Amino acid sequence: MKTVNPYLNFPGNTEEAFNFYKSVFGGEFITLQRFKDTPEADRVPQNLKEKIMHISLPIGKGNVLMATDALESMGHKVSAGTNFHLSINADSEEETKKLFTALSAGGKVTMPLDKMFWGAYFGMCTDKFGIQWMVSYDQNN
Repeated sequence: MKTVNPYLNFPGNTEEAFNFYKSVFGGEFITLQRFKDTPEADRVPQNLKEKIMHISLPIGKGNVLMATDALESMGHKVSAGTNFHLSINADSEEETKKLFTALSAGGKVTMPLDKMFWGAYFGMCTDKFGIQWMVSYDQNN
């Protein structure tokens, strides 16, 4: 396993929060992708297209703070306890499958493992203890 990093969900103020975190931790965003620039853009209301689909900011040595605007119009509801995931970046597709299968056992798969438009093999689940996980393998990294 390469890394485990926090992935935060915000109710529409990700950009404000990450500008704050950037002022605290320094550095530059390594990714900033808006909903308007994704294959899902047609599903997003016009007034929300500028919201953040994915942003990442390196903090410390080897750590990355990541986030999204979890939009209610896309079926998401942010509340304490559901406002974060632990994101695992695995070393292979096989490790991704193994970790995802183990973490989702007795829990709930919220996004089955699949190839994603950004190039990763990715899935999301909530384990039997209520912890939300993102498991990913990106062969380009």
